[in-house]
Amino acid sequence: MLIRRETSADVDAIRAVHAAAFAAADHGPANDPDHRPDHEPVHRPDHGPDHRPDHEPDHRPDHGPDHGPDDATSTDTATRTINGGHAGRLPVEATLVDALRADDGWLPAYSMVATDTDGLVVGHVVATRARVAGAPVALGLGPLGVLPGWQRRGVGSALMHAVLGAADARDEPLVVLLGHPGYYPRFGFRPAVELGVTPPQPWGPQYFMARPLTAWRESIRGEFRYARPFDDL
Repeated sequence: MLIRRETSADVDAIRAVHAAAFAAADHGPANDPDHRPDHEPVHRPDHGPDHRPDHEPDHRPDHGPDHGPDDATSTDTATRTINGGHAGRLPVEATLVDALRADDGWLPAYSMVATDTDGLVVGHVVATRARVAGAPVALGLGPLGVLPGWQRRGVGSALMHAVLGAADARDEPLVVLLGHPGYYPRFGFRPAVELGVTPPQPWGPQYFMARPLTAWRESIRGEFRYARPFDDL
């Protein structure tokens, strides 16, 4: 497996990865903790607090706090709601990356793919410019997706480490996400409110998490805002 930045030739493959990863999440066996190992559903900032990543966990703030990352029933309901109530449409995560790519918040250095030995794209993660108190001093992470056949093989974790390492090397101060509190702390995430960063909506502090990087400073405080395409979900 190789982790690298995306190229223009990867666009269709990236869309296919998220379509497959999130379709699998929405139709997998309910409450099966082994079903969703490596995919990271999207942060949906206009919904409720429970984004749970577990393809890596599922950042889907439209889940309730009592649903775990592998609750396929709540995932399926959330997807139908996001898509206007019609099952079978392309998962929103598959088109979100396209919208982010066209937005001013797109940062090519933080869109990364995982490939197999033949060069097939099997996973993708992206972080885009976000703001704290109106200042461009943070990244919003997500979506993260891995092809179903490559889940539970460390692809999602490798992508997480790669994007966080790239952000740190480029002196980004802070990475923020909505995610599963049982998963993301292993990557150094903790409740963002502990750093003085507040969500734009009343999401539970255990789900709204931040990872301070080397360039972080205590003066970075205030309300967080994702890149604009998240507001359109």
